[in-house]
Amino acid sequence: MKIGIIVAMGKELELLLPHIDGRTETMLPTGGVLHTGTMSGGRHTVAAMQSGIGKVNAALGTASLIDAFTPDLVINTGVAGGTGSDAKVMDVVVGERTAYHDVWCGPCAERGQIQGMPRFFEGASEVIGLPVLDTLPHLHRGLIASGDMFVDNAADLARIVELYPDVKAVDMESAAMAQTCRVKGVPFASIRVVSDTPGQEEDNTAQYLDFWTAAPEATFATLSKIIDSL
Repeated sequence: MKIGIIVAMGKELELLLPHIDGRTETMLPTGGVLHTGTMSGGRHTVAAMQSGIGKVNAALGTASLIDAFTPDLVINTGVAGGTGSDAKVMDVVVGERTAYHDVWCGPCAERGQIQGMPRFFEGASEVIGLPVLDTLPHLHRGLIASGDMFVDNAADLARIVELYPDVKAVDMESAAMAQTCRVKGVPFASIRVVSDTPGQEEDNTAQYLDFWTAAPEATFATLSKIIDSL
């Protein structure tokens, strides 16, 4: 299988690349760098790239990845904020669905829904249904909500939870990547590690910054276990 893997930040890419064997780099016309190699002992060919932070960067990067690599599946991995659910810091959330929390197109659509698109983007069934997910500790399936803001206070988080009571994690890219994949006709899955929880700590920004020091590299190894099972 050809699998495209996309992350938002350089720190995330640094944690991902050691899991890819025989890497080569290709500069894309859009300016991104495609890191191509194999995983799962050579069973899967993969191409990884960094998109940049936010919905526009996420959409542009995902489109570039698909156009350059024509993957059978796109997986996003990286970090996300917690929501006070059972997904705690260092836990992994696999997005059964993704949605926008900062979109309002008026009475033509529901809050969170882009006109002409579903309110929720379904995660790739070939990932969501993997039996291995049930064997991994501290892993949760659920909704990931995206918006162009770093959620750093309880009031903003409360607004998101009011819109989506079952939300497990918040980030700035997953829904835009999912929408791009839907338009391009490629299955998409988001796998995020919870780095901080607004409202659960006095300063979740510090909690987020500390995460990069304290986070074991093994949290990103969850992606390898999932790909091994595909």
